[in-house]
Amino acid sequence: MKKLGIWLDKEKAHLVSLKNDTEKFETIFSELDFFHPKGGSGTKQKGGPQDVVQDSSYLERENHQLKKYFHAIAEKVMDADMLVIFGPAQANEKLRKELERSYPQLASKIKTMVKADSMTDNQVKALVREFYKID
Repeated sequence: MKKLGIWLDKEKAHLVSLKNDTEKFETIFSELDFFHPKGGSGTKQKGGPQDVVQDSSYLERENHQLKKYFHAIAEKVMDADMLVIFGPAQANEKLRKELERSYPQLASKIKTMVKADSMTDNQVKALVREFYKID
């Protein structure tokens, strides 16, 4: 039985797979562009013209890149029997929703989702072993 843990944020995902007595650790990088839209006042005069920032185009591009990232993760964990997802913010929730939408069989293998801050590689491995109670 292959048990898998994923710790992810928008930058990278650490995959820890446990099968029999072997442990495998792998990292997938998101290739996500971190956008910093510029905008604001185009003039020093009060009530002058304002620059328009098209936040929707930045968000749309980010959503497409996240979807590509989540599909790359799903392809790597397709053969898992059990899955647990760890991570900060909303990245883990977005991954779960994308799995439910595009990979329902894989989404049904998710046992739980846990909020977890940034961790070292060894802390991620220990967290997954602890979840599955493996020494």
